[in-house]
Amino acid sequence: MLFSRRLLQLFVGLTAYGFAIALMVRAGIGVAPWDVLSQGLSQHTGLSFGTVTFVTSLVVLLLWIPLRQRPRFGTLANTLMIGPVADLGLHVLPQQTVWWAQGLTFAGGLLLLAVASGLYIGADFGPGPRDGLMLGLHARLGWRVGVARTVIEVTVLAAGWLLGGQVGVGTAAEALLIGPLVAVTLPLFARRRVATSVAVPARASSSV
Repeated sequence: MLFSRRLLQLFVGLTAYGFAIALMVRAGIGVAPWDVLSQGLSQHTGLSFGTVTFVTSLVVLLLWIPLRQRPRFGTLANTLMIGPVADLGLHVLPQQTVWWAQGLTFAGGLLLLAVASGLYIGADFGPGPRDGLMLGLHARLGWRVGVARTVIEVTVLAAGWLLGGQVGVGTAAEALLIGPLVAVTLPLFARRRVATSVAVPARASSSV
């Protein structure tokens, strides 16, 4: 795959990822664990959702240091782009309050999230901050990837819920469906070696 095409795929994927998160937030029926945490922290700090997502990504990157993980270009792009794009999406998208509109908005966000994940992971510029944390725990502590993912997401979900983040049917739907959906989209966009070796991201967070 040409470098320029991979680079375009990365940026399109991260942009779509940010808007997908905004759609799911505006649906108002629950969001993914890391976004629950961002919502809770946003409520208590007065910072925007996207700003909190960005700061959280920076903190997670600091946790890479003892795990001896090295960020790549895609890691930094993920950190810098997803939060601001999510804020832009939240600025232009209306909050949904009618049940059928909430369901359609969430479904659209979830499908866009899966496509966005396939795009940015398939570009093969490195994992997002949260994905790298999961993989670092696997590499350095010997935790299975599934165990690391579960421990991380349960922890941030509990913290976000205690802070007032939005937990609901959408949270469960994202947890159950994003893995199978990304398993479909990733091979469509990935370089051959990536399609068989990259784990479904912990956030897909999606920034990533």
